[in-house]
Amino acid sequence: MLLVFWPGCALAEQAFYPAKSGNTAAPVLTVYSSLDEPLARPMIRGFQEANPDVAVSYEDMLTGEIYDRIVRETDAGGKTADFAFSSAMDLQVKLSNDGYAQVSNLPMSATWPKWANWRNTAYALTFEPAVFVYHKPSFAHEPVPSSRAEFVDYLKRKGNAVYGRISTYDIERSGVGFLFMARDQEQFGDIWSVIGAMGAAGVKLYSTSSAILERVADGRFVLGYNILGSYAADWASRHPDVGIVLPKDYTVVMSRIGLVPQAAAEPELGRRYLAFFMSKEGQTIMARELQIPAVSPEVAGENTANTLQELLGAQLRPVPVSPGLMVYLDQVKRARLIAHWNEVLRAQ
Repeated sequence: MLLVFWPGCALAEQAFYPAKSGNTAAPVLTVYSSLDEPLARPMIRGFQEANPDVAVSYEDMLTGEIYDRIVRETDAGGKTADFAFSSAMDLQVKLSNDGYAQVSNLPMSATWPKWANWRNTAYALTFEPAVFVYHKPSFAHEPVPSSRAEFVDYLKRKGNAVYGRISTYDIERSGVGFLFMARDQEQFGDIWSVIGAMGAAGVKLYSTSSAILERVADGRFVLGYNILGSYAADWASRHPDVGIVLPKDYTVVMSRIGLVPQAAAEPELGRRYLAFFMSKEGQTIMARELQIPAVSPEVAGENTANTLQELLGAQLRPVPVSPGLMVYLDQVKRARLIAHWNEVLRAQ
């Protein structure tokens, strides 16, 4: 059933970080993560500086493979990862709901935002808005759309001039794209007018953020809809022609979820890593070095949930960590949404 959630199947890429103490017999923390290993290095380095007696085995894999391996290894009666970190919010909550994750009562548990904590088992560790991205030179003499209504108006006015130069995620192949579309349907009664307008404008669909952002950066595309803000911010920092808008009507916010699997080989090491992720130090590394907005109420600065909420308030709509996320794992509901999406796009 779950094979529909990712295109194909990829082998994990494994990296090993020896204990800083030099002890070759040091305990090993095993991490399954969808965050690219090069991006994860500052967090691993910070953890090992605080825990020089621990080695880290980091396995970088697709979100669906994380879910599948934890279930498969647990059901076989064996051991699995000590910590799982994934952007597939629905699959992480399903692991928790189905008994594949264990309770982790940690120093920050009581003060962690309620929407970001499911029964001290699954914790949202990042705060990542869905944004509009745009090619700055293309809007030198034109206001940038800042709401869905303005987005639709722009596409209708520009017509052929921007045909084929609009992009968004392919919700059949992108898990985060599907999540954002599902939330759009809940938050905005007229969302299908947006999808229809993009279809009429010859929208191009991609499964990755980088494919879209690369084309916005060089001007092939003028607009990208519902792009993951953390990746957009990284591209904008390196490509001055990439602009970002947090839509003012509402901005969906997703999170990467961390948990300690029930069958973890070293659950205490997993909890130690999770506690570091949630600590002020770990969340500061997340915000400053990984360029991913932090959740912790203890962390100040621009790239944090605190600052974004102070600036934007009710405009932000975080996706709660709860069993409600599993609604669209129902194959009938998922297939119905995708069919309607394709129908609206084709009709244009």
